[in-house]
Amino acid sequence: MKKILALVLALVLCLGCFAACGGNDADTNDGTEKEVLTMCTNATFPPYEYYDGDKIIGIDAEIAQAIADKLGMELVIEDMEFNSIISYVNANENAFGMAGMTVTEDRKKTVDFTTSYAKGIQSVIVKADSDIKSIDDLAGKKIGVQLSTTGDIYATDDFGADFVTQYNKATDCVLGLTKGDVDAVIIDNAPAQVFVQQNEGLVLLDAAYADEDYAIAVKKGDAELLEKLDTAITELIADGTVAKIVEKYIPSEN
Repeated sequence: MKKILALVLALVLCLGCFAACGGNDADTNDGTEKEVLTMCTNATFPPYEYYDGDKIIGIDAEIAQAIADKLGMELVIEDMEFNSIISYVNANENAFGMAGMTVTEDRKKTVDFTTSYAKGIQSVIVKADSDIKSIDDLAGKKIGVQLSTTGDIYATDDFGADFVTQYNKATDCVLGLTKGDVDAVIIDNAPAQVFVQQNEGLVLLDAAYADEDYAIAVKKGDAELLEKLDTAITELIADGTVAKIVEKYIPSEN
């Protein structure tokens, strides 16, 4: 009798193990979980990426979501310092950089870029009573820039590192200008307009400092992810989705 009970108990335990194993397989392979796609950004760059409460919104955030939807993936947005984006992208799978990032020859050495999805202009913010009236007047002045941006690169090349003050965030650049720590700020035109609207006494110079192309940065050599993102962004441009998103945040003048 004891032998029979022992045999039955062993059989029950064995069946329990099979059931447990089958449950784990179903949880892993049931196809309900989407693959994660990570957008790396610096959410201090309105209207491309910025916080609305605890949520990151903006042009780049919405385009990224449209890309993820098209690819059937789950979008996760990671906020970080701008100068950390390329390092993160190159160290992680299914990660891309999207932060109003300009395509430059130097950046092409460390990441690959998709088709450009937007045009950018580098603009100059000054105080309304500033004696800086043109780009030429920047010579010898203290210029605030966001670290590792093209504004930083161009200003350092054109005016010298001794005249450039680097900040981690675009908002800190503007704060430095209002406090008098710098005489001007070089930054992309779209956020520049927002900062001027939000801070009384600041104006934009009429002349653009530089023209640029924005694109998505992908891990160097990751041809598969690059092709997926490039195909998606190209289709979203062609069907008008990108234009609608840009228009939502930067209405065209009629």
